[in-house]
Amino acid sequence: MIKFHTVCVLLGLGLLVFLIRQIGFQELWSQMSLLGWGLVPLVLIEVVADALHTIGWKHCLPRTLRSLSFSRLFRIRLAGYAINYLTPTATLGGEITKGMLLSLNHTATGAFQGVVVGKLAYTIAQLLFVSLGSILTLWGVDLPRGVWPALLSGSALLAAGVLGFLVAQKFGKLGAVLRWLSGRKRLGKHLAAAAAKATEADEELRLFYRSHPLELPIAVLWHMAGMACGVLQAWYFLYLLSGHPSMHLAAGIWCLGGWFDLMTFAVPLGIGIQEATRVFALKAVGFDAAMGLAYGVTLRLEQILRSGLGLLCYATLLSEKNGLEVDAAPAKGPN
Repeated sequence: MIKFHTVCVLLGLGLLVFLIRQIGFQELWSQMSLLGWGLVPLVLIEVVADALHTIGWKHCLPRTLRSLSFSRLFRIRLAGYAINYLTPTATLGGEITKGMLLSLNHTATGAFQGVVVGKLAYTIAQLLFVSLGSILTLWGVDLPRGVWPALLSGSALLAAGVLGFLVAQKFGKLGAVLRWLSGRKRLGKHLAAAAAKATEADEELRLFYRSHPLELPIAVLWHMAGMACGVLQAWYFLYLLSGHPSMHLAAGIWCLGGWFDLMTFAVPLGIGIQEATRVFALKAVGFDAAMGLAYGVTLRLEQILRSGLGLLCYATLLSEKNGLEVDAAPAKGPN
C-alpha cells in the first residue's frame, strides 16, 4: 500500500510538472498574480462551507455527543480533514481521527456511529450535488466524446455502493462478516471480541435510523449547502480573473471538478490530478488552460492552509485532553 501511494504521488508530481511546462510558468504566474489578496476571501468561503458541513455532521451524531459545542465539533472535523489530506489513507485516517477525538470523553460506540453515518451523509450529498449539478449545468457543453458515458456510469456505480452502505447501516449488517467468522472454530477470542463490538455498533446504528429517520436527509441537505459554497468560490475566482463571472459556468466547473474528485478520492493529496482536472473543466466551458491551472493551484493553496488550521485544531484538542487528565489526577499527600 505504501508503494502504491508513493507511485501515485510521483506520477502526480510528474503530471503537475508536465502541465506547468506545457502551459508555461509565466502564464501561470500571470494568472495567480491577478488573485492577490483575493485568495483570502476564497479561503474564508471554504471556512463557511466547513461550518455548514459541521452542522450537517452534528445531525449524524448520537444524543450523547450532540451536547458537544459547535466549536469543538468544528475543530474535530477540521482535524479529520487535515489527516485525510496529508496522509495516504484514502480518507480513512481522518475518519479514525475524528472517532478518536469524539471518544476522548465519551463511549467509542457512539463515536463510531457519528463517524460512519457522517461519512455516508457527506458522500450522498456529494454524489447528488455533483450528479444533478452536472446534468443541469453541463448538458449543453461540448464535452469530449466518452466523458458523459464515463460520468453517468461512474455515478451509477458510486450510487450502488452508497445504497449498499446505507442498507447495511440501516439493518445492522456492517458486522455480518465478523459475526460469521467468529462462529467458525479455532479463529480465536480476539475475533469473537471484535464481532461483539461490531454487533454493539450495529445495534447503535439500527436504533439511530429507527429513532431519527429524518436526521440523515437533514444532514445531506446541510452538506449540499456547504458544497454550494464551492460554487460561490468558483464564481468569485472567475470574477477575479475574468471580470465576467457566470454562476451557471461556476456551477458547471465545480460539478465537473467534483465528479473527478469522487473518482480519484484514493490518490494521495490528489496531486497533479486536481490541477489537470481543473484545466479540463475550465477548458470545457470556454476558458484557457492557464486559467484552469491557476484554479487548481488556488484550490491547492486553500487546502494547504485549511490543513494547517486542522493540525492546529488537532493539537489544541489533544492539549485540552491532557489538561483534563492532569486536573483529574489525585494529588499526592506528604510523605
